[in-house]
Amino acid sequence: MAITFGTLLYFQIMYLENMVKMRESQFSEGVVRALHSTVEELERQETLYYLEEDINIMESTLVMGKTPDNSTVTYQINPNQNASPISKIQYPSATTDISERYHAMQESIKSHYLYQRGLLNEVILNIMRNASNRTITERADSVVVRDFLTKQLEANGIVVPFVFAICSNDGATIYQTRGFINDGLEKYSTPLFPNTDNRYKLIVEFPTKSNYIFSSVRFIIPTLALTVMLLVIFLYTIILAFRQKKLTEMKADFINNMTHEFKTPISTISLAAQMLSDDSVLKSPSTLKHISGIINDESKRLRFQVEKVLQLSMFDNAGGSINFSTVDANNIIYNIVNTHKLKVEKLGGDITMHLDATNSEVYLDEMHFTNVIFNLLDNAVKYMKKDAVPHLNVTTRNYSDDMIEIRVKDNGIGIKKEDIKRIFDKFYRVSTGNLHDVKGFGLGLAYVKKMVNIFGGSIEVESDPGKWSEFIIRLPLVTKSSE
Repeated sequence: MAITFGTLLYFQIMYLENMVKMRESQFSEGVVRALHSTVEELERQETLYYLEEDINIMESTLVMGKTPDNSTVTYQINPNQNASPISKIQYPSATTDISERYHAMQESIKSHYLYQRGLLNEVILNIMRNASNRTITERADSVVVRDFLTKQLEANGIVVPFVFAICSNDGATIYQTRGFINDGLEKYSTPLFPNTDNRYKLIVEFPTKSNYIFSSVRFIIPTLALTVMLLVIFLYTIILAFRQKKLTEMKADFINNMTHEFKTPISTISLAAQMLSDDSVLKSPSTLKHISGIINDESKRLRFQVEKVLQLSMFDNAGGSINFSTVDANNIIYNIVNTHKLKVEKLGGDITMHLDATNSEVYLDEMHFTNVIFNLLDNAVKYMKKDAVPHLNVTTRNYSDDMIEIRVKDNGIGIKKEDIKRIFDKFYRVSTGNLHDVKGFGLGLAYVKKMVNIFGGSIEVESDPGKWSEFIIRLPLVTKSSE
């Protein structure tokens, strides 16, 4: 599916690119044709100018002359039509022979044709001789050029606003319309009067060309957008599938851990119950006391594991029942450490405390805060290096005037960099190999982070894999203004 979507998107982009190139090519060809037609129109207008000039001279003088064959040529003014010369040819008399008459008529027409061609040649020579004497602004008036360009562009299917300028070949601007910028960039240009005077060129620019090209290919944009949208949806679906897969794996690991955590105390309690049915055990008070102690300890352990699951479930659903009150963080930590000290010393280790925070009053739920610190200490003991004794260090200090910082440091296996980003996720547990001595559901640190956030604080982790880990909690203090 990824290859299909990628290929489809690639071909659509290529098609759009080719469409833009084709439209630009068509646009350029139409503009070039319009410019050539405009130049031809200007040349025709100049030819007409000199023809009318010569005819006006002849009409004003009413010249009457003889052609080379002595036929009479009279120039008259026709009030209903454009002035033009009318030639009257004197044909030979009717008394001559037919062949002679025919030959004489051919000679007369030939002479008349040569005379008329001489007049046209004279006009052409006049154009070539005098054209360069006229200024370019007279020969190519801006209004006339605009009209010609507009008509020729429309004839080529280009109805786009344009600006233009007349420039000399050395780059000097003779005149330009408003909006034209002579920035040296490539524009559409063509020589003016290339047959008589090749000193000037007409330059045209289309400020809205890009919009015009885009509007001609915009029909492909919705299909391209839909393809991109489908690709995004596909990628999002794949991400959700991987997340679901990961969640399924974590839940399976959670069930396995939960089964193991529940199975051990249940088996111990079951075994102790069977021992109580033995008469010899009932007769021994010391044995009976030992068995009842085991049942009590395993029951507490089982209840503690159940409470951990219920606590997290409760906060996921409704935020739980939290009773905020002002408490002394140093006192609570002191009591927790003293309670946990027996467990650590039983393993041959020790816990040191440095409660240096001079202001330790915080506003939070005492029970949940106790669980937070207890979970951190419990993890510090569980994730110890093999054949090592735990050495824990708990410190407090005033991080700022309105914050207290609590640090819990151990000498355990540490946490890898890639695991630090995920240790606060539900059900996630740092891999310790195929071992069952590290017990838990992967919910403890998720619970810790959630509660710290509810208290308005933050939690960070620093670690050196294989050497130590340190959890840093910062909580807001109770200030006088808040009181």
